[in-house]
Amino acid sequence: MSALRAATRSVLRSRPTAVFGLRGSVRGYAEVPSDKIRLSFTLPHQALYKDVDVVQVNLPATTGELGVLAAHVPTVEELKAGVVDIVEESGATKQYFISGGFAVVQPGSLLSINAVEAYPIEDFSADLVRSQLAEAQKNSTSGSEIDQVEAKIELEVLEALSAVAK
Repeated sequence: MSALRAATRSVLRSRPTAVFGLRGSVRGYAEVPSDKIRLSFTLPHQALYKDVDVVQVNLPATTGELGVLAAHVPTVEELKAGVVDIVEESGATKQYFISGGFAVVQPGSLLSINAVEAYPIEDFSADLVRSQLAEAQKNSTSGSEIDQVEAKIELEVLEALSAVAK
């Protein structure tokens, strides 16, 4: 038994890499995490952003407004009708109105946004949105039950849009 112990000790002293796999290991400084988010923002018919580095994304989640920065905790969020704010590396902010969808934050600062529809905010006319909102309010109390439910959905979307349309 003592001969086995002596042999083991001599191997450990002479070649620690043989036992512990430390070959070529050099201790260094910790890696600095990136301060960017890798964003993919897709619609069924096109990709608005495909693996683009951005600084911050604000999302209209059903649980409340959600701001996503680098190293955000992984999560899956259902999105409601509202505005997605994207702060790009240049400092410019792009805003898209979405009708709903899902956002997935993955480890490594990866963010995927999947929406059925998304339009730049500047594409909307505030006057047109106000007139459609008034019409939807009238329709939400009259007509069949199906018409009322559709009008309430339309109202929800138009109210969110009227808050941001200029």
